[in-house]
Amino acid sequence: MSIVSTWRSWAPQFRSILRIVSGLLFIPLGSMKLFAWPMGMPPNNSTAHLLSQIGIGGILEFVGGILLVLGLCTRPVSFVLSGEMAVAYFQFHAPTGFWPMMNQGQPAILFCFIFLYLSAAGAGPWSVDALRGKG
Repeated sequence: MSIVSTWRSWAPQFRSILRIVSGLLFIPLGSMKLFAWPMGMPPNNSTAHLLSQIGIGGILEFVGGILLVLGLCTRPVSFVLSGEMAVAYFQFHAPTGFWPMMNQGQPAILFCFIFLYLSAAGAGPWSVDALRGKG
């Protein structure tokens, strides 16, 4: 068995790892907006108003991140979060400059496409979805 075929056989597990790590990185983005943890929102360490656009984004990020870590309802959650990140990029980053490295938009673009991939590929074997037969 070659190294390539060995790595290829691990692709589903790596998809689960990508989902879990992305969810773990996404949770603090929401908790920052909702609870000012681990820090508050710049510039004054505040929280967002719950029913504002940023507050709703915080809810999506916090709850969506938890659901991704668990691998629960991964496809629809990932699809919604992909759309949220596309909106975040075009509404907040793109107006400040064309190039993503200049407008600080790389994380939004990367999350958008990771979530879009997960919405098509599913949660992977290490997930609640896989236990339910929907992974």
